[in-house]
Amino acid sequence: MKRYVASREADAVKRTFTLFSFWVMKKYLAECIGTFSFIFCGTGAVTVHEVMHGSVIHTGIAITFGLIVLAMIYALGDVSGAHFNPAVALAFAINRNFAWKQVTPYIISQGTGAFAASLILKFLFPASDFLGSTLPAGTAMQ
Repeated sequence: MKRYVASREADAVKRTFTLFSFWVMKKYLAECIGTFSFIFCGTGAVTVHEVMHGSVIHTGIAITFGLIVLAMIYALGDVSGAHFNPAVALAFAINRNFAWKQVTPYIISQGTGAFAASLILKFLFPASDFLGSTLPAGTAMQ
């Protein structure tokens, strides 16, 4: 009886270490770095467009978003799967291509990266009112 209880406790410890092992944490760090880069570059281009009164055209903003996603997929795709978006992680989990137990750590990693990028952009561009947010072009009722 004691051996069975010890074995069950050892399995619980093993699962805990498996969730937070170096190789698994590398995935979370890759998601954090990828999301940070995506938000920093993409939203940074929109913020520069706002602060510099149109110096970056819409094509430049679109190319910035596209190239940073391309670069991050090539750089980090083999490590974490290059989700970089909580909706993508959720969609993969719903489709059973991704383990549900990793959805929450991925979303936390992505949120951390996005929040850090936004904080740095706010520090770099204090004159920006919107920091790259999408706003309606018409009235407030729109």
